[in-house]
Amino acid sequence: MGLEAEFALFVDERPVRPEKLFGSPRGFVRAPLMHRVGTSYHLPTGGAIYFDTGVIEIATPVIEIARGCAARAGRSLWEGIGFTRDELDAWERRTGRGVRLAGFSAHYNISFTGDGTNGRTVEALALLLSYLLPPAVMLLATNPRSTGVGVRPRGERIEVTVDFTPSPALMIATATVIAAVARTVMHWPSFELAELAERGLPVMAGFHPVPHTSRQGWLARWDCYPASPFRTDPDAPVWRTTAGEQLSLRALAGRTLDRFGPALRNLADPFTRRLLQSILHGESPVLLELPDRPPAYDDVGRLCRWDDLFPATALDRSSYERALIHAIAGDRLRVGRSWYRPVAMQGWSRVVFRREEDGTRHLFSIDDLAGRRAGWQPVGRHHTAADGGSARRHA
Repeated sequence: MGLEAEFALFVDERPVRPEKLFGSPRGFVRAPLMHRVGTSYHLPTGGAIYFDTGVIEIATPVIEIARGCAARAGRSLWEGIGFTRDELDAWERRTGRGVRLAGFSAHYNISFTGDGTNGRTVEALALLLSYLLPPAVMLLATNPRSTGVGVRPRGERIEVTVDFTPSPALMIATATVIAAVARTVMHWPSFELAELAERGLPVMAGFHPVPHTSRQGWLARWDCYPASPFRTDPDAPVWRTTAGEQLSLRALAGRTLDRFGPALRNLADPFTRRLLQSILHGESPVLLELPDRPPAYDDVGRLCRWDDLFPATALDRSSYERALIHAIAGDRLRVGRSWYRPVAMQGWSRVVFRREEDGTRHLFSIDDLAGRRAGWQPVGRHHTAADGGSARRHA
């Protein structure tokens, strides 16, 4: 799985296209960056940063599916946000200009493991999830200004799109739900919409998603419903289901997640499990209960930060994270009797190395590198996130 977040850039309170101001992330990041493709570079945290049609996008590395995977992905994303904010702070000091990041969107990506037989394609899965996921995602991740929840088929993965959420805890809870539900549904024998009724899963009466506004996929937009779910009390029982019940958004989400209890227990860390239960019982607040979205949306990295919600001492790094952080840092890798030095990334899951003895280039998959934890030799003396510490190496 992996997470991405997009941010609008404001300089001296005016919107600015980052590619026009900086050219590439190297225009403001002081640390050495490993180039990926185009204006995309890998961060020392293990993730990546790039400019995408007028926004700054920060992405996590690939995180393997296991208990706590959403917390690891959330931590990685927010470490990338913190690193970027620190670099923008330094740019502010150098130039005397003010810069802020406004949250725009978040993308939750889950690998697709179906084989495409019997109509069980990634496209059919996206449509099915567009009926199933929105109530829970709306409750956890949206605010009164939100307009929709999207599900897009992306080849070998499913991507759920929603507003950026200025709460690391809520973002991790959302990622946990999406991962648990999507991975469970992938193993259903059919992706037909009739599966929802047969399994007792609630669907809002009259709801039909519309085509996604960007790329292929589906969008559960506010005007797909009799009233906007984003401006309706989440505890008001105003939503009629296809089974004839009248339920609140919170009850719809709770009814859905009850059906995925085993998967949630397998993937959620203890803190997120407690938070989900507290939200579903109305004991912890959600952003939809506020009169407007909080100001933290408009100054990400300052008004909302990671603050070590899951320190490495409480939740270790995934094997994929460790391998990529070593590679991005330029650490040498011993394989057999030879030493290899990382020189580039190929996509998200393969690293290009140069063998020191003859200069030849070799490609290692992230799965291969994850099993070679003992072979790395750090370059110089530094304490990296791969060793369990902070990924930041300079003030």
